[in-house]
Amino acid sequence: MRNKSGQVWLHITACLIFLSLPFFFSPDGPYSLSDFFHDPRSWREIFRYLLLVAFFYFNYFVLVPHLFFPQKYVQYAAASVICFFVIALLPSVLIPQPVPPFPIERMNFRRRTQPNWIGFNIRFNIFPFLALLFFSLMLKITTRWRQTEKEKMATELSYLKAQVNPHFLFNTLNSIYALAIDKSDDAPTAVVKLSGMMRYVLTDATHDFVPLEKEISYITDFVELQQLRFGDSVPVHFTVNGSTAGQKIAPLVLIAFIENAFKYGVNAEEDMLIKIEIDIHDSQLQMKVFNRKVNLQHDTDTGSGLGIANTKNRLELLYPSKHELVISETDKQFKVFLILYLQ
Repeated sequence: MRNKSGQVWLHITACLIFLSLPFFFSPDGPYSLSDFFHDPRSWREIFRYLLLVAFFYFNYFVLVPHLFFPQKYVQYAAASVICFFVIALLPSVLIPQPVPPFPIERMNFRRRTQPNWIGFNIRFNIFPFLALLFFSLMLKITTRWRQTEKEKMATELSYLKAQVNPHFLFNTLNSIYALAIDKSDDAPTAVVKLSGMMRYVLTDATHDFVPLEKEISYITDFVELQQLRFGDSVPVHFTVNGSTAGQKIAPLVLIAFIENAFKYGVNAEEDMLIKIEIDIHDSQLQMKVFNRKVNLQHDTDTGSGLGIANTKNRLELLYPSKHELVISETDKQFKVFLILYLQ
């Protein structure tokens, strides 16, 4: 709301400055205010500048969206030409310039040398008209590009948020079922953690940014559910250091790297190790994820989770120039190092 109010005041200020140009750059100046407003030429110039301002917004809000963007270029050019002639000629028609008296012996000479006022007005107005036309056109194109990028990011983010890892969900429910059959005390805890994760994805993660502690809590529940699922067979070292108070983060930008570690680092017949370290210092978050690569005994769900590739794109959109991501991979291990400069 404050941003929109600032834009309105910016436009008002720019319009007032533009409308003051006839006073400061009058060829007959410098003027006093009283002389300026008593001269019909001044009113004609003010009227012309008002028409230029009106054309700027007419082009921005009407012509470009309804003719230029739909590729109706002939209609757009015709409408622009009509607007130009209205701006160039209408002020002189409605507020004609008074003709100064001339001696009789100079009247014939005056008629011969009187310039064509239509041609003069066209030449005089073409530069400011074209400048405003191209400026409003470029401004609208830039605004639409930004809006398109924002909508693209919002659409992608909504899609990613709606992606609950079916592979993870299926295995977690199976693990909870097994715990329930065994009447394990961990079954209620697992249900609570899973429901909390689902609630976070469906409600809290719909916002552009969320409190960092909620994102960390989501990751913690994910890791603990994986530990409930695999038990002690998978060595998992998970640590969080630093304070999350007052920090915010884009939701679900960390989980893909952690999912990937469990997805490609678990095989009961091999030596496994998964390390996850998250350090928060002031407004900087560092995350290190390490897993030993194992041979997968079954086809993994290639579409599961948010996906590292998609998360890279989200980081570029949400944190341009505010993150550093290094991914290193060998035949035996996979490492992720992420630095995130928080909001």
